[in-house]
Amino acid sequence: MTAATMPNLTQPTAAQLAAAVRAGDRRALARAITLIESTRPDHRDTADALLAELLPHTGHSVRLGISGVPGVGKSTFIEAFGLHVIGLGHKVAVLAVDPSSQRTGGSILGDKTRMVDLSRDPDAFIRPSPAGSTLGGVARRTREAMLICEAAGFDVIIVETVGVGQSETAVADMVDLFMLLLLPAGGDELQGIKKGIVELADLVVVNKADGDLAATARHTVADYRHALTLLRHGDWRVPVLSCSAVNKVGIDSIWNTIGEHKAVTETNGQRAGRRAEQARAWLWSEIRETLIDRFRAHPAVRADLARIEAGVTGGDAIPTTAARALLARFLGESANGTLTD
Repeated sequence: MTAATMPNLTQPTAAQLAAAVRAGDRRALARAITLIESTRPDHRDTADALLAELLPHTGHSVRLGISGVPGVGKSTFIEAFGLHVIGLGHKVAVLAVDPSSQRTGGSILGDKTRMVDLSRDPDAFIRPSPAGSTLGGVARRTREAMLICEAAGFDVIIVETVGVGQSETAVADMVDLFMLLLLPAGGDELQGIKKGIVELADLVVVNKADGDLAATARHTVADYRHALTLLRHGDWRVPVLSCSAVNKVGIDSIWNTIGEHKAVTETNGQRAGRRAEQARAWLWSEIRETLIDRFRAHPAVRADLARIEAGVTGGDAIPTTAARALLARFLGESANGTLTD
């Protein structure tokens, strides 16, 4: 089913949309992701039905997470990497997460303008989404978007996070391989990289290893190889590579290393175990997010939330006490924990 054959409905059924996605209809793919990102309750029901239709056709891709500090060249790297992989016969989907304004909630969503050549390739699909209030550098529905892209026939899924920060690690809970991009650096600059995110990385890549930075990049690679000597993820010893995305040098070695990681983790069962654990993490993430949504929408909470927040921000109430009071309203309990009428 293509865009020309899909019924011209204001809102197709989940089965109709699933069939169009599986047939490779790009408009249906974009529409499906928009549907799962919607917060409308009726859309959520349709989205759940859509995912149920598509689930048997998912799970066959290589899922990659890519993070790095602003300026490291994530978009340039992803474009060069994506075009290389497409040249080998693969189909690439890029789920790029843009930071949202904490004031307006808006997002620039400029990844397609930064990956011009890749966005024009018929075997590539780029979908920017706002991070919203979700922590961890990813959007709330990124996991579901990955499944939809897999069902549409994309066998390499790249999740680009908003950048390295204190919580830019959630992507590691949804991909097969987490790649950390670094700039050529040394001394104090190396000290500034978060230890936690380095420990989560399955592959470390020093980008911009060209021109005046080539020598610095070689030193950075050597420093990180020394620092990560003892870091292992099961049978996998974390490699440190270098590349020049702008010159398309070293991209082939990175793809070959990803293939080696896939072979090792499939052989020892770590890939299947990792995906099973990720599914459990997804369950609890959805529980947390849904509970917060329900909490904010609860009439008793909404009635007192502004007043209690004002008390906390004004220093007249202790946050822990205020939180318990609001939770008591949400749960229909009295202040001492007994149920109210």
